[in-house]
Amino acid sequence: MKMLRLFLGIFLCFLAVTAYLKCVSAEEMRTCSGTVRMRNRPEVVSIVQFGGVGDGRKLNTWAFRKAIYRIQHMRRRGGTLLYIPSGVWLTGSFNLTSHMTLYLARDAVIRATQDTWNWPLIDPLPSYGRGRERPGGRYMSFIHGDGLRDVIITGENGTIDGQGGVWWNMWRQRSLKFTRPNLIELMNSKGIIISNVVLRDSPFWNIHPVYCSDVVIKYVTILAPFDSPNTDGIDPDSSFNVCIEDCYIATGDDLVAVKSGWDEYGIAYGRPSYGITIRRLTGSTPFSGVAIGSETSGGIQNVFAENVNLFNTGVGIHVKTNIGRGGFIRNITVTDVHMYNVRKGIKIAGDVGDHPDDRFNWNALPIVDGITVKNVWGEKVQQPGSIQGLKNSPFTRICLSGINFGSFSSWGSRSPWKCADITGAAHGVSPWPCSELTSTQGTDVCSLRS
Repeated sequence: MKMLRLFLGIFLCFLAVTAYLKCVSAEEMRTCSGTVRMRNRPEVVSIVQFGGVGDGRKLNTWAFRKAIYRIQHMRRRGGTLLYIPSGVWLTGSFNLTSHMTLYLARDAVIRATQDTWNWPLIDPLPSYGRGRERPGGRYMSFIHGDGLRDVIITGENGTIDGQGGVWWNMWRQRSLKFTRPNLIELMNSKGIIISNVVLRDSPFWNIHPVYCSDVVIKYVTILAPFDSPNTDGIDPDSSFNVCIEDCYIATGDDLVAVKSGWDEYGIAYGRPSYGITIRRLTGSTPFSGVAIGSETSGGIQNVFAENVNLFNTGVGIHVKTNIGRGGFIRNITVTDVHMYNVRKGIKIAGDVGDHPDDRFNWNALPIVDGITVKNVWGEKVQQPGSIQGLKNSPFTRICLSGINFGSFSSWGSRSPWKCADITGAAHGVSPWPCSELTSTQGTDVCSLRS
């Protein structure tokens, strides 16, 4: 039944995209994916040349590492493409190098070994101060890179399979010694493209560009069971100029979550996320569709999301931070969203998220200013939303416009919205929101941000 629902979701996504493309000519299609150029590599090598065997049984870690070592040290002008033919290529984690393309042929599967005992450990991220789940270091991501330039992961919709079940069970049994590995993590890198691949069953977050710039993620399918813990889809983290387009994501946690560090460590590191574009995203999750936070200590600003289709989802649009988090969330716009069977449409909250330790500053209050949500249509939305700021740091310039979640006549005298410690405006919202957004002084913030 789960697989049936999954394939139905993908089919509905295909129909929606097809209809959209029929209505919009190529010249009118909005895209930022050209900000990083897809390069044709003058040299092509195959994993088979390095002893790789795609039978699903032989461990190919040494073959991948030899191939990438060769690419790194030969330094061919224009870079090298590492070709992964059809087959199942079992391997441990490995590092990419600059000026390379990892290309997965049709029916190629790069599959992570389930031998967790020999998984490499790396230092915690400086903006987190420790592993996200456990103190100390963390397991290296399955496909990893640090300080890279000009890296492409693409192909003919081949699969990168994290075989995350063994990791999820350790999390459930509380037997983890360190934080679980991401599926793909690129650090301190620039000029990245991830496209035309399928990612499935990540041990932890799926795609994590952190301290990166000029990143394009497009035509990517990300799959994990609804009950898989912390399997975020795409998490731009303390990064800028990131474009996420035309992706289908069905996972156990947030589909896209923009982050920038955790409490005192993120404040000290001071690396914001900005210039993030999310466009034509479709998916399903028990948690959030489009999320900002909750790790926002370095600051997040200038995020734009449009043409988002969500079904069977917990919270449609979620902006989240906490006391002790510090930082800021500014100039966030989410527009043209369709929701179906969603628990809560919109949530903007200052009291979510845990802390890395007890050394955070209670006086480090986040600033949330300039959040616009417009042109949203929802069916079977159980609760329209809540917007609850902080008493000593109210959320300002909140704008809701053109939002239709139905009449909600069954609510009777109760308000379907919950609001506190906010200022802003609302236009054309059904059911009508809280009083904090119905009257404004001076110039209308929605007019300023339309």
